[in-house]
Amino acid sequence: MSNDSPTRSEDAAPRKTFLSRLLSIRPSDLIAIFFLCVLAGLVLAVFNVDPATLWVDFFGAVGEAWRSFFVIIADSLGWAVQYFFLGAVLVIPIWIVWRVIRAVSNR
Repeated sequence: MSNDSPTRSEDAAPRKTFLSRLLSIRPSDLIAIFFLCVLAGLVLAVFNVDPATLWVDFFGAVGEAWRSFFVIIADSLGWAVQYFFLGAVLVIPIWIVWRVIRAVSNR
């Protein structure tokens, strides 16, 4: 009985070397790298990180970025708390009246 189907070794494509796998770059890889670079640039710009400073004084630039991050978080929390109380002046009394009306109507 003869088996005409190819064996696994004949079926499989030759295995690529490490160097060929390392150097094979697809267009989708380049597009992903482009968008990641833009995203990283935007994040660094938010924290006022200068690329020249990053090359010259990496740890100083990273420390300054962390300080800037915490300043932004503190300012954002202060802004949020201020507007929370401003909105609460209007929303809480309306909510209390709404609860009273619903409690009276559901007797």
